[in-house]
Amino acid sequence: MEPPSGSASRQHVPWSRLLLAVSLLTFWTPPTTAQPTIETVPPLAAEGSNVLLLAHNVSENPLGYAWHRGERVDNTQLIALYRVDNNATTNGPVYSGRETLYPNGTLLIWNVTQRDTGSYTLLVTKNDLQTEIQTGHLHVHPPVARPSLQASNTTVTEHEGPVVLTCLTDETGVSIRWFFKGQSLLLAERMTLSSDNSTLTIDPVSREDTGDYQCEASNRGSSSRSNPLRLRVTWQENSRALGVGAITGIVIGVLLVLTPLAVLGRFIFLHRYGGIPRCCCCPRLTLVLEEGHPILQFPAWISRTSPLPHGYSLSSFSSCLTWH
Repeated sequence: MEPPSGSASRQHVPWSRLLLAVSLLTFWTPPTTAQPTIETVPPLAAEGSNVLLLAHNVSENPLGYAWHRGERVDNTQLIALYRVDNNATTNGPVYSGRETLYPNGTLLIWNVTQRDTGSYTLLVTKNDLQTEIQTGHLHVHPPVARPSLQASNTTVTEHEGPVVLTCLTDETGVSIRWFFKGQSLLLAERMTLSSDNSTLTIDPVSREDTGDYQCEASNRGSSSRSNPLRLRVTWQENSRALGVGAITGIVIGVLLVLTPLAVLGRFIFLHRYGGIPRCCCCPRLTLVLEEGHPILQFPAWISRTSPLPHGYSLSSFSSCLTWH
């Protein structure tokens, strides 16, 4: 069956041609080219830094580049124009003297300020006089003012506390970090931070906490660190050391004990090794002369004789001797 035909007033399209057109539309699509993109380097710019607006995926062998302030091509907002054929750069009405346009289409802005924040549009003119347009954005963050650091006490005794360190800044929307001896602070169990990190509390304090502390305030584009603040922690070399009064008392006590012992020892020594014991009765001793020399004769139960002890005379034994 042949396809139905329309009225004579209509133009008929053969089915074969219609099917061919559908097939071509189904299996073939026109080639696409990558669109240029703009990359801001660094992506977070601090005031006073240098910023590059890098042009990517730009057509090969273009006729020229033109950078404009704003989100559209406006010759009244032209920054600079570069022509490839003669390697010439023409500055536009909003050129500030801090922009440099490179042959690859990249724009460098020196020493950016907050007034440079905004959109920048690149116009690329191709060899076929077609154009490509892409817009990039630059945001310049103001510099962060230097914070100050204060402490509830800068000299504290070990195991006492708390010590509270506070980072003071007038900036809003900043984050705060802490540093100890020039390094990022590692929080110990004795340390706590407030919810916004602006206050550091140490309780109790240890001798290891002695040193310089700093805080740093930063936004997305810049940072600033406070001057060092030194915390001194004092301690005793031996917390159990005895005081001078206690030591004096111990010495006196020892002397009171040792003095009677020394006297008693001397008494025993003298009476044991050369003295005569003083008792209520004397032993029965007999002093005889043999060949003109006095001999001390002990009782029979001792069965010995002995010369007079050294340093003693006969009068020393007068109360205990009998003479023969």
